[in-house]
Amino acid sequence: MACGNCGTTVNGQPRGCQNNGTCGTDGCNKLTVFDWLSNMSLPEGQEPFDFVEVRFKNGRKEFFKNVEKLQINVGEVLAVQAPSGHDVGIVSLTGELVRIQMKKKKVPFDTDDFQKIYRKANTRDIEVWEEVKGREDAIKVKSRQIAIRLGLQMKISDIEFQGDGSKATFYYTAEDRVDFRQLIKEFAQEFRTRIEMRQIGFRQEASRLGGIGSCGRELCCSTWLTDFRSVTTSAARYQQLSLNPQKLAGQCGKLKCCLNYELDAYLDALKDFPSTEQKLKTEKGTAVCQKIDIFQGHLWYAYEGEWMNWHKLTTEQANEILEKNKANQPVASLEEYAADLVTDTKVDFGNVVGQDSLTRFDTPKNNKKRSKNRRKKKNYRKRGPKKDA
Repeated sequence: MACGNCGTTVNGQPRGCQNNGTCGTDGCNKLTVFDWLSNMSLPEGQEPFDFVEVRFKNGRKEFFKNVEKLQINVGEVLAVQAPSGHDVGIVSLTGELVRIQMKKKKVPFDTDDFQKIYRKANTRDIEVWEEVKGREDAIKVKSRQIAIRLGLQMKISDIEFQGDGSKATFYYTAEDRVDFRQLIKEFAQEFRTRIEMRQIGFRQEASRLGGIGSCGRELCCSTWLTDFRSVTTSAARYQQLSLNPQKLAGQCGKLKCCLNYELDAYLDALKDFPSTEQKLKTEKGTAVCQKIDIFQGHLWYAYEGEWMNWHKLTTEQANEILEKNKANQPVASLEEYAADLVTDTKVDFGNVVGQDSLTRFDTPKNNKKRSKNRRKKKNYRKRGPKKDA
């Protein structure tokens, strides 16, 4: 269920909890994890796992140890340990699934160097936390103005206050190294708090801010994607995509992460295809590959000098011709192979649901009544009105 902060203001605008997540069944969680072990009880004698996963602003998650053996549930607000003071976050995962997440992220849980949970957040902790969160937007605007005045080539994309308000972390992106020593001095003087500058990449910036992709869905990096693998243009070439930067780039300006999703399936399918650079030698001439269809397993070849005439072959036929070329066996032409693929492309759709024809408005209706009236008027003009006897 949604959190208690979801609602509307006096003007009818959504108030929100400023977590920049999705409101609905997942309680405004970004990068949420479904606990599929929640309805299963532990074996007799085994104690519950004493680490919990706590989520902070924009999907930042960390693991904390429950040293006080508190009864903690998902969605509760905790005051946890920080390098200085304490921080406030929301519990996103508990139980044995936390152990799996820590193993996946290679976080050791059998050492003494761990962060611990102080307490469940009280009213004072939540009031301070909400107060400092309300200052973030105004401080972000002011910090950008200061950075522009100092002439720094950087973009401050997000600000995150610590739960007790003692420290503010500024996330920024930059192409080159930035000397922000003077910037930190002015920030500390202006905002009266400890300042931490943290540079992030453009993909991390998009994951923190969120948005809607060209597919119409929320960005993968801000909803479920946790690791950013390198994406190259070769992934688009393997999938026969047009190398258009405007369509291949995401909100971050880099290549879309989804180009890697189906890449393995394409690579497996391409194992049966011959190289497009290999030419087919026949007695009629040498043929060059013009196009391939990975899903149907077809290739189109054209003779050198006859580029307008394409001949469709299957992968088996193309590989057979290449094997004959290697064995110096003669091949008459591509037409004898392509003739086997000639099929009737006419498709007859049956009206099985009783729908009207889609072409019912293409031809005008033959209105017999209108034509009959026209003939009567024409005869009347020629003969005139009937005379009484």
